[in-house]
Amino acid sequence: MSVRVLIADDQELVRTGFRMILKAEPDIEVVGEAADGAEAVELARRLRADVVLMDIRMPVVDGLEATRRLLAASAETRVLILTTFDLNEYVYEALRAGASGFLLKDAPAAQLVTAVHIVAGGEALLAPSITRRLIAEFARRPPLSAKPDRMQELTARELEVLRLIARGLSNAEIAKELFVSDATVKTHVARILMKLDLRDRVQAVVAAYESGLIQPGAG
Repeated sequence: MSVRVLIADDQELVRTGFRMILKAEPDIEVVGEAADGAEAVELARRLRADVVLMDIRMPVVDGLEATRRLLAASAETRVLILTTFDLNEYVYEALRAGASGFLLKDAPAAQLVTAVHIVAGGEALLAPSITRRLIAEFARRPPLSAKPDRMQELTARELEVLRLIARGLSNAEIAKELFVSDATVKTHVARILMKLDLRDRVQAVVAAYESGLIQPGAG
């Protein structure tokens, strides 16, 4: 089945560029375009988009609020935030809103296609540069003194895996670090997301820092 994509950006040139790239892919269908956040929410619901490429700075309703509204109403739709290097202050709030990742607007065409497939598959996408900004944002925030109750439900090994996720390690890297199989790590990750009621690895990173489980600069 094709991945149904909605492109939300107030710049027509940007929408056109992304549409041309994605339409060339046989397993991706661009089902619509939106020029503001309110239109993005309405079209994503009506057209049953699997992935929304969401700009942040848009009129009427910005991308952050549009992401909150869309994901509050649908657990199936995934949001991939379109960003540029001057949007550092929005990274944290977009993740908290439920975005599954970030894509730089000047990313190569192949990276755009890969990003759509990754997010559509239920995975999260965080470029190293974005991860560094996220960590820097947490470094400016006072740490929480107590862990959320749900964090207490994790086993010692699951807490260890969560710490490694927060450091930005992939499943393969975590497996190597802990001397276990990739399948075992995948199982641990799935249990962590289930116990903490999280959508994906991006929200797991946020939860790890917000709970004080890991501190910026640790590990």
